Amino acid sequence: MLKGHDFLITVKAPGKLYIAGEYAVVETGFPAILVALNQFVTVTVKESGDYGSIYSQQYRENSLLWKREGNHMVFDNRDNPFHYILSAIKLTETYAQEIGKKMKCYHLRIDSDLDSPDGKKYGLGSSAAVTVATVKALCHFYNLPMTKSRLFKLAAIAHLDIQGNGSLGDIAASVYGGWIAYNSFDRNWLKKARHRYSLTALIDRKWPQLNVELLTPPKELSLLIGWTGSPASTSHLVDAVGLKKAEQVKNYQKFLHDSRACLKRMIKGFQTKSLATIKEEIRRNRKLLQSLGVLSDVQIETPLLHALCETAEKFGGASKTSGAGGGDCGIVLINDSSNTQALLANWKEVGIEPLDLHVHRVND
Repeated sequence: MLKGHDFLITVKAPGKLYIAGEYAVVETGFPAILVALNQFVTVTVKESGDYGSIYSQQYRENSLLWKREGNHMVFDNRDNPFHYILSAIKLTETYAQEIGKKMKCYHLRIDSDLDSPDGKKYGLGSSAAVTVATVKALCHFYNLPMTKSRLFKLAAIAHLDIQGNGSLGDIAASVYGGWIAYNSFDRNWLKKARHRYSLTALIDRKWPQLNVELLTPPKELSLLIGWTGSPASTSHLVDAVGLKKAEQVKNYQKFLHDSRACLKRMIKGFQTKSLATIKEEIRRNRKLLQSLGVLSDVQIETPLLHALCETAEKFGGASKTSGAGGGDCGIVLINDSSNTQALLANWKEVGIEPLDLHVHRVND
């Protein structure tokens, strides 16, 4: 979405949820399914005189996280949205300068409805959405040639520079919208390619293993989302699983193999409009994530997420954790003729908040 007048540019980028394929998608070429949602980060750019500003009502009192490594205090900025904003600005302006644009001053305003009113994270990919929206807004501001592929690549590099891990599937969902099947690209190749190519050449090249396919769900499919009220740090959970996979090579490889097969069948279910197939593979993916949690000693499915899933199953839905787990959201795929009101009421009784969110399709 784009509006512009009197050097004022306003764009939106949607949040996302993982449907299936979490953790495996971090590995090069492994698939996941995500969906973009109708909650947004909005970025406004207005040309200014001799100074610029970055302002966000939501992030003005953002805290810093740190931990101990021996006697050292180590800061972790991967959950700090301003670092993603600054990285997005740096990458986009590098691209602009490469194609001969003159740099300007501007005021950047960020508004987000991806978090709860009291500032808690729902796990809807706010860092990805703010990165995409910032890149998109500045591309319009500088009148840069832009496609969804270029937007994804610029935002992916900017995000990866801060987070350091992850699949960038959340960036893809925020760029492409709707339901997508996503295969992660070779990040080792990207690391080397950044030294070999200009940024302009890099975002126009084919990235090894990267693939984004738009999916159309069966008409009777209804997506329900429940929030546990407990935020989780994706970066830290992915780090923890990454640490264990080196110790559990054989079991981890089996998890990857089984996840790929599961996702291939699920994608086929979308292509053939078979809700029964999709639900069957959602249940299988849940079991795979449970097994990964055991072998990596990471609590992916917390007690409240377990209750969310088991309740959904009683009402005929196929349910699992969404994203890294450890808190945040669970999802349910269910026939739209089912008694979802009774299911949602049951969630509320045990302290799970149903989120009134819908799939968002990106038009421009």
